[in-house]
Amino acid sequence: MRKRVVLASALGLAGLAALLAWRGPRLPPGTEETIARIRAAPVTGVVKGKSGYAQSGGVRIWYESIPSAGAEKGVVLLNSSLGVGSLFWPPAFLRALSAAGYRVVRYDHRGTGASSWMTGWSRKHPYSLIDMANDAIAVLDELHIDRSHVLGLSLGGFVAQEIAIAYPGRVQSLTLMSTSADPTDGSMPGPQTWPLILSVIAGLPLLRYRLLGGEANLVKELLAGLVAQGGDEPVDVEEWTRIVLYDLRERNGLNLRALLQHQVAVAVTRSRYPLLGSITAPTLVIHGNADAYLPIEHGHRLAAAIPSACGLWLEGAGHPFPYPDMHEVMTAITGHLDATDVSAPDRRGGRVQGTTATSDP
Repeated sequence: MRKRVVLASALGLAGLAALLAWRGPRLPPGTEETIARIRAAPVTGVVKGKSGYAQSGGVRIWYESIPSAGAEKGVVLLNSSLGVGSLFWPPAFLRALSAAGYRVVRYDHRGTGASSWMTGWSRKHPYSLIDMANDAIAVLDELHIDRSHVLGLSLGGFVAQEIAIAYPGRVQSLTLMSTSADPTDGSMPGPQTWPLILSVIAGLPLLRYRLLGGEANLVKELLAGLVAQGGDEPVDVEEWTRIVLYDLRERNGLNLRALLQHQVAVAVTRSRYPLLGSITAPTLVIHGNADAYLPIEHGHRLAAAIPSACGLWLEGAGHPFPYPDMHEVMTAITGHLDATDVSAPDRRGGRVQGTTATSDP
């Protein structure tokens, strides 16, 4: 018995040593120098818009309102994914929306970022996606915004649907990315096991940075993930280093408990499928056909159930955001936003040109 314990301990230490030595994706040239330079001074330039707090039933919700680059066409409310603070929306994505003429409002879900971390939360007394939708409305109320374009990614897409169902008059348009009306529905395909296993294996080198700890390694963890994810634009080491360091220093970084809280919020909220027919906002559903977490069938059913919806199906795109070929995706999103400002009697027509995305006929 003692020999087995010693052997198991030795194997564990050997495995840990191998993991720490496994460097994973090659980081962009100059990464070490960039991180060291930014770490040596106060981190600025991450939050550039008007920021503040909204009160939602006793919960404090942090927000930022980023002005449009030119004349304002409207407001886009961003709802981020599970457990992730709003600072981690890709900066290029925010700039593209602003350049298209839209004020961008992003906020931290309860449990993340600078919003309340819900220290009294328990499984016996959870909050739901409906509560999280009310948080978003509290932000709009605080900013005196009557209507907005509502965009949601993954869990943020769940919240965005709840907003459109409960507050139809507040939603000018709806954009739902890599999401579902009920990820717990047993009649729908679940996560794809083998692609998920491969994803976990590919992510093991990133765990090395988390185990080593410290600011610099946590920056490298995020950068390595972005490099591994790929994309049509190089990783901006300067911008992402500032975001990670600011989040660590000013907002305490990742709240691991929020991951569980958000999963429970999904589990305790009723299915939205019976309610999707009530959504009147023009809706764009975007989903990749290589999504291993929420297979594309979830996107297809979502688009079919919302009367005013059209779908954009991305060839070879998985669950992570930004997607490959973001230029084409942004063109579709901004076109969808612009279309709500003019008469558009037939929104289902057309095909997105190119080799990576097609829309419903």
